[in-house]
Amino acid sequence: MSTDQPPPGADEPRDRGSDPFAKHPPTEGTSEGTGGTGGTNGTPYGEHRDEGDPLAGMPPLAHLGRRLIARIIDALLIGIPVGLIMAAILGGYDPVDGSARSSSVTVVYALVYFVYEGLMLTRYGQTVGKKAMKIRVAMLENGQPPVGQPGWVRAGVYALPEIVPCCGFIFWLINVLWCTWDRPYRQCLHDKAAKTVVVSAAP
Repeated sequence: MSTDQPPPGADEPRDRGSDPFAKHPPTEGTSEGTGGTGGTNGTPYGEHRDEGDPLAGMPPLAHLGRRLIARIIDALLIGIPVGLIMAAILGGYDPVDGSARSSSVTVVYALVYFVYEGLMLTRYGQTVGKKAMKIRVAMLENGQPPVGQPGWVRAGVYALPEIVPCCGFIFWLINVLWCTWDRPYRQCLHDKAAKTVVVSAAP
């Protein structure tokens, strides 16, 4: 008599009360009911997800208001020191007059912000503003922090276009507004480039 057990069916009850991002990220070579890295329907969260609901099994998406406030906090955190230091070096400047001085300040601010966000995301998955707002950046595929290239790509697509005169600001504006109409993940263009999503970090 064969001792082989039939594989679990797709309709077997599963635990949906856990957070697949924060508590049970998928591990290589493991799955529920299959020999792959995903769930029974090939998703990367290790749980059966309703194909009709792409948000099933994920933590709640971060509220757009919290994302905006987090950006304001980070902008002030970087912008105020950079502005004061550059004003001391340049002997004062008008940030909107389009002169070489104001352009140099914009370049320095963009570079400093890029380094700040890249380091914070690749290490913690959060900037200071995001920590204050209890939200975080996660890889869409598996919920892990965007360690390495994804974190730097996300930071670069957000911060560096401002260096390009005129067109850079237009791209930046479209980028940050994209999440207001994007569905189902409310991604900005920098999220799409890095394949990330912003979710709630509240317990």
